[in-house]
Amino acid sequence: MLDEAASAIRAALGTLDDWGLAGTKPGQYHSDLAADAAAVEVLLGRGYGVLSEETGRHHPERAVTVVVDPLDGSTNASRGIPWYAISLCAVDAEGALAALVVNLPDDLAFRAERGAGATADDRVLAPSAKTALNESLVALSGYPRQYLGWYQFRALGAAALDLCAVASGVIDAYLDCSWNAHGPWDYLGGMLVCQEAGAFVADAQGRDLVTLEYTDRRTPVAAGNAALLDEAVEARRTLEH
Repeated sequence: MLDEAASAIRAALGTLDDWGLAGTKPGQYHSDLAADAAAVEVLLGRGYGVLSEETGRHHPERAVTVVVDPLDGSTNASRGIPWYAISLCAVDAEGALAALVVNLPDDLAFRAERGAGATADDRVLAPSAKTALNESLVALSGYPRQYLGWYQFRALGAAALDLCAVASGVIDAYLDCSWNAHGPWDYLGGMLVCQEAGAFVADAQGRDLVTLEYTDRRTPVAAGNAALLDEAVEARRTLEH
């Protein structure tokens, strides 16, 4: 089902001529709208509820809701920066159930199922073993007002893929340095990939990351292990003082 929705998004984007801003709401691109319409049609037709960044909640009464970021990193896509993705996460009453995050420029597909592990194109994922922030390569979203103790950082521009990079050990940790900027569509797919790979993800304020409320925002932090996550969360909290 997630693969079918992803295929529909690819097809919609494959015929798109204008990847620029749509002029609908701030930061919304023509690519976002085309990808969303394709995914929502497939998912609703298969009997699932949908929570989409672009069009909100559809059929909340259904047992499984697919949280959809039809194009995570749409600014990157509009500029030709090859780091943007489809992010889909199925959620049931117990939490995140299955995820698919596809990096569209190279078609690398990250997959996870609850209790079944995580893969990237059938390669089993394992996170980094770095346990200290001052030895870690950290992906940032937003830019902090102070140095937070990392060895090096990157600002890549697509939260779902950034989290998958933590899951695969390419990045040691991820820090959201903005303030309540991410909706569940931004991080749930990458969160499940991280968790099933053995990495750790938390909200910087200790809130539950699994939410299906359109207006909810969170501040995700991720790391390859619990020790590094604790240090990363503490570093992130210094921005609140």
